[in-house]
Amino acid sequence: MKKIISIVLMSLILIQTSEASISDVLQLKSLFQHAKFHQQMYGDSFFEFLSEHYGQKAYEHRNEHKEHHDLPLKNHQNIINALTVFVVCISHFTIKEQTFIETASNFFYKEPTSSFEKPSVFQPPKFT
Repeated sequence: MKKIISIVLMSLILIQTSEASISDVLQLKSLFQHAKFHQQMYGDSFFEFLSEHYGQKAYEHRNEHKEHHDLPLKNHQNIINALTVFVVCISHFTIKEQTFIETASNFFYKEPTSSFEKPSVFQPPKFT
């Protein structure tokens, strides 16, 4: 079940990235008919046909047949129109240099006890 879901999601992502529309799905029949034509006339396999029309040889082969305009993913709306925006924000931060001033401290802490007081019987334990 996980494999089926992953294959369906992978197919969905593949279709969305190729920007296929309903009209492209409807044009699959003309794709297979044109592939059959190439197989009968030139002896091309289906993968050679895809290479000639969508791959490396597409530029050389584009004007040989008038049926090329009926193939799926060959219309102008499949051109990627990516809008790229660069926002340049120039921020000038000024850091004030602070000088270190050393102050002399005359504070010494003394416990509030005196040697004149008598020691109490209850005292905390002493560590030796």
